[in-house]
Amino acid sequence: MNELVKAKIDLLTSKPGVYLMKDKNEKIIYVGKAKSLIKRVKQYFTRPQSGKVFRMVREVYDFDTIETPSEKEALLLEINLIQKHYPKYNILLKDGKSYPYIALYKKGDPYLKISYKDNNPNYKYFGPYPNSSACYHTIDLLNRIFPLRKCQNLKTDACLEYHLGRCLGPCIKKISKEEYEPLIEGINHFLNGDTSKIEEKLRKDMMEASENLQFEKAQNIKETLEGIKNVCSKQNIQLQDHIDRDVIAYSIREGYFSLAIMTYRNGNLLGKNIFVLEAFEDVEDEVVENLFSYYLTHNKPKEIIVPTENLKKNIEYLLEVNSICPTKGTKKDLILIALNNAKNGLDEHFLTARLEDDTLSLLEELGSLLHIETPLRIELFDNSHLQGSYPIGAMVVFINGQKAPSEYRKFNIQDSEGKDDLKSMEEVITRRYSRLLIENKPLPDLIIVDGGQNQINVAEEVIYNLGLSIPIAGLAKNDKHHTNGLIYHNEFFEIDKKSRLFLMLVRMQDEVHRYAITFHKDKRNKGVTHTLFDDIKGIGKKRKEMLLKAYPSLDSLKKATKEELMQLVPEDIASKIREYIEKEKNK
Repeated sequence: MNELVKAKIDLLTSKPGVYLMKDKNEKIIYVGKAKSLIKRVKQYFTRPQSGKVFRMVREVYDFDTIETPSEKEALLLEINLIQKHYPKYNILLKDGKSYPYIALYKKGDPYLKISYKDNNPNYKYFGPYPNSSACYHTIDLLNRIFPLRKCQNLKTDACLEYHLGRCLGPCIKKISKEEYEPLIEGINHFLNGDTSKIEEKLRKDMMEASENLQFEKAQNIKETLEGIKNVCSKQNIQLQDHIDRDVIAYSIREGYFSLAIMTYRNGNLLGKNIFVLEAFEDVEDEVVENLFSYYLTHNKPKEIIVPTENLKKNIEYLLEVNSICPTKGTKKDLILIALNNAKNGLDEHFLTARLEDDTLSLLEELGSLLHIETPLRIELFDNSHLQGSYPIGAMVVFINGQKAPSEYRKFNIQDSEGKDDLKSMEEVITRRYSRLLIENKPLPDLIIVDGGQNQINVAEEVIYNLGLSIPIAGLAKNDKHHTNGLIYHNEFFEIDKKSRLFLMLVRMQDEVHRYAITFHKDKRNKGVTHTLFDDIKGIGKKRKEMLLKAYPSLDSLKKATKEELMQLVPEDIASKIREYIEKEKNK
């Protein structure tokens, strides 16, 4: 502990707040929150530490604090600061995605769809479903069983679903409310976990089909029954109270803790989330902090079941959700299930050896190899075009060795010489770092381009002209076009293909390739599709919008048959579209 740190600790108060640990370059390396700033910050320097905490404390040269009125405000401020600065020793829950719902349209002619929001009063929502594949499987099953309309915008002609008996056909005839009522009731029963009536009816239909020698129909019904069984078997526990709840438990080992969040909706277990993190503070404080972060991006249930009274008190205060700490009975059994899942999560984590320490050590190894400071923020670039057409640039960002998708950027190449990769690289690098300078945003510790010395030279010239000093490396390839090392300062650094550093670089390279190719495909498909619709007489603005909604990409349009297209446009226009597509295929 240096003299500056020692002096600043003596000035701390016992109020709640946030502390920001900094290294010798004034870079924020860790953000934490505290009920009492003086107690928490002092602990780092007066207690024996190990692992990542020891490494972090060893790097601390200075720190700042921000006092807050309460612990709750400190927790929210801490999360905001972490998301702003990406300190290398902070690891928040990586799961920021929202989960899908099955939504039932309640007005007019009802239909089912997948939704990632639950705020439209015209729909009744079931879920959310942490297992999205199960959600999509379930809605497919429901659409086979219940003949509701399948299209959200009614057409003027009956479609294939009507002829297969899977739709009542509201596009060609009026369907009464009385006809819909048993279907809606059946869907409600099914999604609330009661499938017995549906299964009984399907078994009866299967037997009748078999007796009438309709073996294909009987087989289809049998497959539907098996589908219901598969979907429902994933719901390991069903409670009769039909309450939305989450069950929390955690397990600790060797300075790490595993947090299990089991999601029950309408009484049914729909899925789980397991997070393995390194404990910097008291484990229960870490659990509360990460739950607070989790529920910033996930809907809070009606109740949360927790294993300790301390967690119950903190969750009720910070999350404002009813919390229960059971001592016996079914709800205690739910805690044991969550605890077993948390333990299994730790076992899997240590077995696969995917600890965060490893990523940081690999970045340190990369920095030592190139004789630069540890590159905690790496930006990678790739360009793509098709014989000079639809040129694009793409950039991905890795912070502390982890993907940061919110930082990714796409570039439409404005220079007409799209097939000139060097010109494209010059344009993309110029646009990226000119903008960062204007907006005063963080610069990377390392730039990696997917190319040899020529691309590096172009990038270095741009960076120099902007008055910046950022290391730039290129991914080198052998004569078989396989990556085998890095080029930096005109020097080739071969990296062992079996090493974990090589695998990390390949993972980064794959990500920027994937991002560039996806963007290029989307742009190319939209370009060709728009050109296609513009070139065919009889396709006006409204028809074009309708066709683009039905077939947003060229790949989806290629699969459309003339008969399918005739549901949207007249036969002569459908024929012209098919002819145009066949011409494109033969070019």
